[in-house]
Amino acid sequence: MTGGQPDPVLPGTDAAALAASGTDLSKQANAGTNFPKETYLQWYEQMQLMRKFEDKAGQLYGQQKIKGFCHLYIGQEACVAGVVSALEKGDKYITAYRDHAHPLALGTSPNAVMAELFAKATGCSKGKGGSMHMFDKEVGFMGGHGIVGGQVPMGAGIAFAEKYNKTGKLCICYMGDGAVRQGALHEAFNMAMLWKLPVIFVIENNGYAMGTSVQRTSNVTDLYKLGLSYDMPSEPVNGMRVEDVHEAVARAAERARAGEGPTLLEFKTYRYKGHSMSDPAKYRTKEELEDYRLRDAIEGVRHTILTQNMATEADLEAIDEKIKAQVQESVDFAETSPFPTPDELYKDVYVQADYPYIHD
Repeated sequence: MTGGQPDPVLPGTDAAALAASGTDLSKQANAGTNFPKETYLQWYEQMQLMRKFEDKAGQLYGQQKIKGFCHLYIGQEACVAGVVSALEKGDKYITAYRDHAHPLALGTSPNAVMAELFAKATGCSKGKGGSMHMFDKEVGFMGGHGIVGGQVPMGAGIAFAEKYNKTGKLCICYMGDGAVRQGALHEAFNMAMLWKLPVIFVIENNGYAMGTSVQRTSNVTDLYKLGLSYDMPSEPVNGMRVEDVHEAVARAAERARAGEGPTLLEFKTYRYKGHSMSDPAKYRTKEELEDYRLRDAIEGVRHTILTQNMATEADLEAIDEKIKAQVQESVDFAETSPFPTPDELYKDVYVQADYPYIHD
């Protein structure tokens, strides 16, 4: 138990007790390093970029330079880094509105992501999407979506297109633990299994949805079991360990590319911030939060890199400095970029450029 709630990452265990026994990060490091040095360094750099970028975004939101809604991914970085390393170029990604980390890991310029947060014309969605609706088709990111669960049938639809066009590619569709109560999820699951679509459904179970624990909102608390109703291969994954994420997604991708259909993965993870910047997160204790910080995925990778002599402290500090410069550059770029012009309101609405019914 942590903070009065069953532990969503390691059920039946106590994070503080693990940390006190010295088994937390050392357990991660000794659980098997079947990945090359280059992969660990890639994970470290990607996750640090996500973390530092969003740390800065949170500060800028507090300064009212970023406005509207803002949902930070801090704590959940392994749920993206491990997926990107397991999939192929050309695969498609779709998620909900906690969507800053995905394009960053896929290669979208931090400048374009920060400019989008500033609602500037140089943003990856031309300043029209903001925090919740980022897209970058060039890297296969099919967007963040603001309607809870709305991306689930769209993810199945993208996978249908990949199968129809015989591309050999797949779609990975993220959702939060709150979205599993949406009826559209069950319709999408049924169709995906019926047609054996190449889609990986991912529940990012951070325990609290918008602020209410899974234990208070769902009779089924092992959310991956929802897929079993459709005979869908389903499994829980420690979302605080990037190696576990990579391995689970690699297995699911192999099935999808072989024509065996979808998989449901429940990433058991944790967000260190509230649901959004307006959420004080009073529904959990400080002790619980600190428990999970002891399992931080970035620190786990850092520990492995250093204990396995893959790099030195100086090497990692150099990466940190590089990322610090990238983030500052993105802020400078966003602040000096122009806002969209009024005529942009009528663009990108219809595929037909001269569609006659936009203006009165």
